[in-house]
Amino acid sequence: MEDNKQQNSSPLILEDEEKKKTNYKVDGEEVVLSRTIVRKYLARGDDAVTDADIVQFISLCRVNQLNPFVGDAYLVRYKGKDGRPANTQMIISKEAFMKRAESDPRYKGYQAGVIILHGSDIVEQEGSFFMRGDTLLGGWAKVYIEGRNFPIISRVRIEEYNKGKSTWAGMPGTMIRKVALAQALREAFPLRVGGMYLPEEMPDEQGGTAPAAIENSEKPQFIPEKTIDPPAPEFTADKEPEFTPDPEPAPETAQGQEDGPDPALVKAGLIDPEENAEESLFRL
Repeated sequence: MEDNKQQNSSPLILEDEEKKKTNYKVDGEEVVLSRTIVRKYLARGDDAVTDADIVQFISLCRVNQLNPFVGDAYLVRYKGKDGRPANTQMIISKEAFMKRAESDPRYKGYQAGVIILHGSDIVEQEGSFFMRGDTLLGGWAKVYIEGRNFPIISRVRIEEYNKGKSTWAGMPGTMIRKVALAQALREAFPLRVGGMYLPEEMPDEQGGTAPAAIENSEKPQFIPEKTIDPPAPEFTADKEPEFTPDPEPAPETAQGQEDGPDPALVKAGLIDPEENAEESLFRL
């Protein structure tokens, strides 16, 4: 009901769909946004964005000269958990975020790094590098503004953001440093980057970082056919393969020769034809 009241009271929502479109230019490129375009192409999350969310998103993009079609910004809405209301946030790229902050004439630079446990000492180290034996505790950032005696300082704990998924698992130092810097810049320039968040600030249970492009395209893969070879003989360590030798050929008998004593020996009277040949020769 409240969303409907906000939608009906907003001067940007008109009856004619063509009149609802917002046109503006970013770096010479024309950007056209409408409720249908935002809801269909630029909205993320597990809950449907409302018309009031879209009106605010379009207004922020136009005023801040953001082009959502090149990744400068997108809209996220998540369902509330444990009785909490739904959460809607505008996510912008780090480049667009820094561009907005640096456009303020009072901006004088920043410092950012990681908070580590080095031995027994807690150290705020500039940059995202830390030794393998160190323990990463969080990130820090300082934003300097002209006219202020002290910088805007932000310190964040890594446990609040790192769930061991996505890019956090591989580059936790880089990610937590970005989070700390974004918080410091929002506090330093609320009119320019207030209400804007980096993808790294989104907790993993609510979708993690911005959706990444699909790395593995679903193309059919060619699998070469396999030739089936005959199975090799199985060998075991404790038993050698058994080989059966070929049978020896039987001695050949002279053609026309019959079994019995030699006829030449019988004729010479050396062998009795009725006796065994070996016995006759032995008696001689």
